[in-house]
Amino acid sequence: MADIFDDYAMSGAMFEAWDEMFERPGQPRGPYRSLFAALQPLAPADLRFRADQLARVFTDRGVTFAYAGEERPFPLDLIPRIIDATEWDLLTAAVQQRVKALESFLADIYGAGRVFADGVVPRRLITTSAHFHRQAHGIEPPNGVRVHISGVDLVRDEEGRFRVLEDNLRIPSGVSYVIENRRALTHTMPALFADARVRPVDDYPARLLAALRAAAPEGVDDPTVVVLTPGVYNAAYFEHALLARLMGVELVEGRDLVCSGNRVRMRTTQGERPVHVVYRRVDDEFIDPLHFRPDSVIGCPGIVNAARAGQVTLANAVGNGVADDKLVYTYVPDLIRYYLAEEPLIDNVETFRLDDRDPDVLHDVLGRLDQLVLKPVDGAGGKGIVIGPQASQEALAALRRTVEQDPRGWIAQRPVALSTSPTLLGDRVAPRHIDLRPFAVNDGSEIWLLPGGLTRVALPEGALVVNSSQGGGSKDTWVLAHPGEPAPAPLRPRAPVEPRDSAAGPRDSGPAAAQLAGQ
Repeated sequence: MADIFDDYAMSGAMFEAWDEMFERPGQPRGPYRSLFAALQPLAPADLRFRADQLARVFTDRGVTFAYAGEERPFPLDLIPRIIDATEWDLLTAAVQQRVKALESFLADIYGAGRVFADGVVPRRLITTSAHFHRQAHGIEPPNGVRVHISGVDLVRDEEGRFRVLEDNLRIPSGVSYVIENRRALTHTMPALFADARVRPVDDYPARLLAALRAAAPEGVDDPTVVVLTPGVYNAAYFEHALLARLMGVELVEGRDLVCSGNRVRMRTTQGERPVHVVYRRVDDEFIDPLHFRPDSVIGCPGIVNAARAGQVTLANAVGNGVADDKLVYTYVPDLIRYYLAEEPLIDNVETFRLDDRDPDVLHDVLGRLDQLVLKPVDGAGGKGIVIGPQASQEALAALRRTVEQDPRGWIAQRPVALSTSPTLLGDRVAPRHIDLRPFAVNDGSEIWLLPGGLTRVALPEGALVVNSSQGGGSKDTWVLAHPGEPAPAPLRPRAPVEPRDSAAGPRDSGPAAAQLAGQ
């Protein structure tokens, strides 16, 4: 029988990239040896059949993502990505370090502003950021946490070193796919796990709930936590419904909440009930029509005032998006040194600031747009990125005009050949570029990383944009246990926890909610 890896080529279409699985053709890296041995005997047709099974399971369970106006099963590749225990320890420490520094930064810019007085960050950099909100100034979270949940995107460069690509501190999404990917792969390909000591990922809902409860206002011993969703038409609605169900809390929309006297209450079938913590999946601009967009119908009027009065906690905090600004990203190594007196454990990707009042930098970048990656500083989901070596002359000319008109709105980075991983495409296995989004949960005393995170895959050949909203897929991410650790417990299906009450509104409508009800 032919080996499924016989025709596997170890580089991307345009860039020489680090291969996650192989040191050289036919020679797997240490962490992948047992997986390689388990996959080798399988025929391509068998893998294709199992991949089709996965897609059907995801469709039936409502594990979908809206792409190009169509709900489709979230693409999961059968070949997992593996990270050994020692390397995961480094990533854990690096993400914890970054989150701590950014927590201090957010508290500072919405408070005393020492970072401006000491000349570490220009005040103008912050005040011109689209996601800096003066409405958040002076709000003190009950346990000092603004970044309850974060997703720091990491990539591995051509030499195999991890680098930080960007920070996501507003409303990081994707963790539901981590949970569902593991569940689906365990059931579809159980033999792959036979000799692997893979750390489980199903602790996340309990960890998240504990962190949200720890963020409750002072004096509240048994807080009521809710998940606030924009509704069933949001692309990530499946995630909102799944997390609410697994945590055993209510999934609510803005119309289910009422705020008066700086206190937030939830309409239920048994009357109004106090709400103490809101895990919001609604953007800042829509969270409160009294402070932001007055035409918003998916937020709750007055909820920001309630947060300022210390009567409710918003997780994540309003105003966190300023730390996602990609121009602010270039200062994070300096922020780590400033707030923590430490050197960054993982470097950023080499980046050029186009609004640092150095015309030579802007002139240099404009002169070699075809050699760089240009990103809008407030972009998300891969939108607006222009990869110079892959762009047409017309696209580069349009980019030049745009950057010249608004240099503050862009950063430039050297192209990084994101590492590749074997990916099943039809009946063959080929390299595809990947990244990693580890999810960190901060309860005020500990920053815990979900062991694995979301590995996203750029499915078109040579593509470097991995985002789901741009048609990317994903892989189950295995973090191996240390040799001395007890064997990780196998993943077992568990019944979702029922919420203690039922909010009014169409919470049981929509395809995802209907499918979740049958879990």
